[in-house]
Amino acid sequence: MENLQAGTDVLFILIGAVMVLAMHAGFAFLELGTVRAKNQVNALAKIISDFSVSTIAYFFVGYSLAYGIDFFSGAGSLVDKNGYDLVKFFFLLTFAAAIPAIISGGIAERAAFYPQLLASALLVSLVYPFFEGMIWNGNLGLQSWIGSTFGAEFHDFAGSIVVHAVGGWIALAAVLLLGPRQGRYRKDGVITSHPPSSIPFLSLGAWTLTVGWFGFNVMSAQTIDAVSGLVAVNSLMAMVGGVLAALIAGKNDPGFLHNGPLAGLVAVCAGSDIMHPLGSLVVGAVAGALFVTTFTLTQNKWKIDDVLGVWPLHGLCGVWGGIAAGIFGLEALGGLGGVTFLGQLAGTLVGVLVAFVGGGIVYGAIKMLMGLRLSEEDEYLGADLAIHKITAQPDYNRGEV
Repeated sequence: MENLQAGTDVLFILIGAVMVLAMHAGFAFLELGTVRAKNQVNALAKIISDFSVSTIAYFFVGYSLAYGIDFFSGAGSLVDKNGYDLVKFFFLLTFAAAIPAIISGGIAERAAFYPQLLASALLVSLVYPFFEGMIWNGNLGLQSWIGSTFGAEFHDFAGSIVVHAVGGWIALAAVLLLGPRQGRYRKDGVITSHPPSSIPFLSLGAWTLTVGWFGFNVMSAQTIDAVSGLVAVNSLMAMVGGVLAALIAGKNDPGFLHNGPLAGLVAVCAGSDIMHPLGSLVVGAVAGALFVTTFTLTQNKWKIDDVLGVWPLHGLCGVWGGIAAGIFGLEALGGLGGVTFLGQLAGTLVGVLVAFVGGGIVYGAIKMLMGLRLSEEDEYLGADLAIHKITAQPDYNRGEV
């Protein structure tokens, strides 16, 4: 029976790892559909390259930093309990690799290729696991301090803060250091529009992410005996809440509409195991409206050229999710309890601080030492031709920029 239980747990978390791995295809197609046609190949190349670099960084450094576990002993010692520790690493790697995938959308169309790969390696080996270990492994006593000070430890079941807010706030630091795309904000005050190149690909990316998210959230239980249908239904309700709110607030804009489910799912991650489905519906709806509002402000008023809106989507909706778990997770509002508002606020603020400062250090150092941007000529030409020497549809647009 023990062997059967161990094997079942391995299969359970492996399925989750594969589902979250598939989400990286969603990141790729969401970016491909949003950027201009001359940068579509680059979007695809970045995501798969970033994932590969992240795997090496997390295997050799990041996982050990977060959990104190390494894989440098003989293979025989790695297959204990059917190799559960190995597939757990695989599952958590897919979370870690989401950090560069999130950032990629914010810095699209003007970031140099290899400096971004270097940044991915540093973020996944050092910055992300530093905070991950504090929240999910009790490192440095942060959770103990929050629990003793505010009555309950910081609760982030599936990563509203640990993954999404951290990725979003690192992305903000990178976007600010990069600056806007050439000609995006003209000196005469005109804001040049860059509409999505392919709504069908954008939609495909959003759907792929949405489906994979149920592995992201539900399989965060990590063992079959801890799985909860509440997480699945809460994720569903937050998703549809985000869709409907974005549909209304975005006035039928398909770009906003297809980011709505992602906003809701980002926000529900933290409290998906403790909230009531009605609370999750509200959390998702607020997130959908928050994304539309803050994306518009970011692009048009604050003139922060975050191409896919990853700071509003992951950074701000993630912050909302971390705090919302301390509201809708309370027993008074139908939740299971075990959280406090101030405890959630404290953990959220620490995550924002670590991400923004860590991202600023990494991208600031790379900018100073080797530069972050494509040249003005390469940016005009497009990353596809400048970096990869091919366009997305070479048979149809040969010779075009």
